[in-house]
Amino acid sequence: MQYNILDTPIEYLKGVGPQRADVLKKELQIFTYKDLVNFYPYKYLDRTKYYKINELNAGLNAEIQIVGKIIRLKTVEQKRGSRLVAVFTDGYGEMELIWFQGQKWMKENLQINQPYVIFGKINHFNGIFSMPHPEMETVEEHKKSLQSALQPVYPSTEKLTKKNISNRSITKMMQQVFIETHHLFKEVFPENLINELRLLPKNESFFNIHFPKSSELLNRAQFRLKFEELFFIQLQLLSKNVVRKQKIKGFAFEQVGDYFNMFYHEHLPFPLTNAQKRVLKEIRTDMAREAQMNRLLQGDVGAGKTIVGFMSMLLALDNGFQACLMAPTEILANQHFIGIKEMADKISINVALLTGSTKTKERNQIHEDLLNGSIHILIGTHALLEDKVQFKNLGLSIIDEQHRFGVEQRSKMWKKNILPPHVLVMTATPIPRTLAMSLYGDLDVSVIDELPPGRKPIQTLHFFESKRLQVWQFIKQEIAKGRQIYIVYPLIQESEKLDYKNLMEGYDAVSRDFPLPDYRVSIVHGQMTPKDKDAEMERFVKGETHIMIATTVIEVGVNVPNASVMIIESAERFGLSQLHQLRGRVGRGAEQSYCILMTGNKLSNDTKIRMDAMCKTNDGFEISEIDLKLRGPGDIMGTQQSGVLNLQIADLVKDQEILKLARIKAIELLKQDINFEKPEHQALKSAFEVLARKNNIWNYIS
Repeated sequence: MQYNILDTPIEYLKGVGPQRADVLKKELQIFTYKDLVNFYPYKYLDRTKYYKINELNAGLNAEIQIVGKIIRLKTVEQKRGSRLVAVFTDGYGEMELIWFQGQKWMKENLQINQPYVIFGKINHFNGIFSMPHPEMETVEEHKKSLQSALQPVYPSTEKLTKKNISNRSITKMMQQVFIETHHLFKEVFPENLINELRLLPKNESFFNIHFPKSSELLNRAQFRLKFEELFFIQLQLLSKNVVRKQKIKGFAFEQVGDYFNMFYHEHLPFPLTNAQKRVLKEIRTDMAREAQMNRLLQGDVGAGKTIVGFMSMLLALDNGFQACLMAPTEILANQHFIGIKEMADKISINVALLTGSTKTKERNQIHEDLLNGSIHILIGTHALLEDKVQFKNLGLSIIDEQHRFGVEQRSKMWKKNILPPHVLVMTATPIPRTLAMSLYGDLDVSVIDELPPGRKPIQTLHFFESKRLQVWQFIKQEIAKGRQIYIVYPLIQESEKLDYKNLMEGYDAVSRDFPLPDYRVSIVHGQMTPKDKDAEMERFVKGETHIMIATTVIEVGVNVPNASVMIIESAERFGLSQLHQLRGRVGRGAEQSYCILMTGNKLSNDTKIRMDAMCKTNDGFEISEIDLKLRGPGDIMGTQQSGVLNLQIADLVKDQEILKLARIKAIELLKQDINFEKPEHQALKSAFEVLARKNNIWNYIS
């Protein structure tokens, strides 16, 4: 195999060496020349602009350049250690340059009255401007290094600064890597694509991203490299989908039989919306093929995903197979069990529930009935994944809120039959389109984007703490109408004492203001045993208590049509998607429902945007787009899944149009040449194979 100079370990680059290489590896994951070239600046500074000291002001929050000279050096003792201070003048004023580390080296190398260009962030204290640990070069060096008016600024860390690896050091390493590699970066795209999109060639793109010759070339370089990164992600996901459909066989459910027809014609509790009908058709078409279905079903809270899931199960049953549904919590599994059993009983279908709380005797009976086929549908939690849980003939596996399950856990479902069962993944967390494209691009996606008729939109209101008495009065009026109320407190970690204290104080305050016998209050939080939690929930579901005080354990699950008010305390501490999920706990009945956001008086700009968004719209997809802009993709999804979002230059929020274009071009290429056989696709094929080698079986289980 031909050696590629870009694979050279970073310690061999002139000016790096073993010690610096060690820091680069640990802090920036730069192991090779290639990693260094792919380490991109996060911003650019105009190197032609120089400030004068008398122009500086205390509010200047930017990195700046000044030309001047050092006229005095002194060491100042501190409580801990000392600092080196240089008095710097540009002829228009004086300021201080300060070093807390590397003082000995600086003292030996700094020259008095030598013209320097200094660069860094300024501080202002006691009427004096200072610049800690400035980057410095002589005016002569500066002129030589001024290859571009735009100076790249690279991400840094505290350890890099301590080890004297400055922005200037990284820039010098970057210059050296271009010298040693002779700019030989292999083009991966075919000529027709480069011409069609007017893409800057790869060599020019790399050079201009690090040393831009002009703003226009920088923009073109950024576009090219972002497009390439997103194109390969889409190519990976789309080809994975094609390969899975070709290689991973599934059971073909050709029959639409008695179970489905009887339920649809005689027992449907309400007419299906057009969106539900469309999604059912997509699922039915998928399951009729011999390829395994892998479909993501997105739908806002209350959109009617469960009945679509149940009717998909009936298709499995009509073809002689069993089905299962896995939920992330016992509360949610119970909720599904109650709802599905009620529908299943009408057509004599046997449904069982298996969770961590299931007694051994009952568990053993379930194991036996699953194997002999007398259980048609099994609903449960992670307990379904245990090796002991064996089906006679599992044909469909539904996973609810799948981002709460690990990839390996979900893969266990594949091994529950000779051929893997069809998989339907359901989520009530609306995922922005661009995020869905990048996280679940290998899944087929169905969206229920229509609420059942008769549902009144939830009215959302924002109140400051000063309006609490008004809110309490409103609660009393709603209870007098026979309604029930949720009051939710933030809980970031279930062990956090402060949150627990807030919850208990809230409970005491509510109990005082809503006393027995007129009002009854329930409480649910993560430190309770599952048994106590379920008992309290049960009391609320049955209407025995008026107010449910809870932490976010009620975020998913629990369907109480009579609960019409959701009060979210300290709403500023919740993310937008979480606020929307909590709001979805009400509005389940025909009555007008309300969501009240309580906050302190001082709100950040982001918080104001979140509160306004909640009050303006009930559309989960609109909410999720705003959330993506505010928080970024990693936070929304929790754990970043299978490294897909480990982007080096593209940004899913800012580069949505580039992502859409990359997906279109990847689809076009796969349609023309699925196996990359054409001569013009050979370079692309090689680059793609390098990516594919990093993948394994888990990547087929999105």
